[in-house]
Amino acid sequence: MNAVPGADRERPGTASAGTGAQHLPSQPRTPRLTRLVEEVRAALRARPEASAGEAGWEVAAALAPHLGRADLLTPAQQEAERGGYKQHVLHVEADGSFSVVALVWLASQRTPVHDHVCWCVIGIHEGAEEETVYRLSGSPEQRHLLAVDTTTSGVGAVAALAPPGDIHDVRSTAAGRTVSIHVYGADIGRLGTSIRRVYDLPVRQAEDPAAGGRPVPRR
Repeated sequence: MNAVPGADRERPGTASAGTGAQHLPSQPRTPRLTRLVEEVRAALRARPEASAGEAGWEVAAALAPHLGRADLLTPAQQEAERGGYKQHVLHVEADGSFSVVALVWLASQRTPVHDHVCWCVIGIHEGAEEETVYRLSGSPEQRHLLAVDTTTSGVGAVAALAPPGDIHDVRSTAAGRTVSIHVYGADIGRLGTSIRRVYDLPVRQAEDPAAGGRPVPRR
């Protein structure tokens, strides 16, 4: 993926914005994927005043029924890469208000620790993922991350994240392929990535995990 323009002016860690190959929207689109896009569009238009967190859960409700369905993606939209997880851009809304992406992982492939440019919804379509959520802590001279929650999710699980406070990393825990569907409140075709910053900082375990939970609860 490409770096987010200007993001390194605020970055507390490394200059890299992430891994994974970017691709333009994949064609042909299955009828189920077309329905998913229409339902996400309808959910967002029905509540234009919704906060980022509320928008995320409206989209999560639209995404959940499609997860695990064999007719959602074409074989080409589920291709993996040995060098790192692979990104397939499935849809970018004409006005740039949202994008739908498939991330395809092989065993043990993972993201860096990162946060996002926008709200995002994650649904497990195949396989399983482990997510660790972090909180930025410490003085500017002793900045570090606190690991506050780790969750393993299988097919059908959905989660919503909204910045600020959406720092996490994700790795595949399945023996074979993992496919996750992501909906972002941004034009990923233009940005190339949903990652705002990558964090290369020491990690410590939080004494009270409840003190640093995600800004939007997992369902």
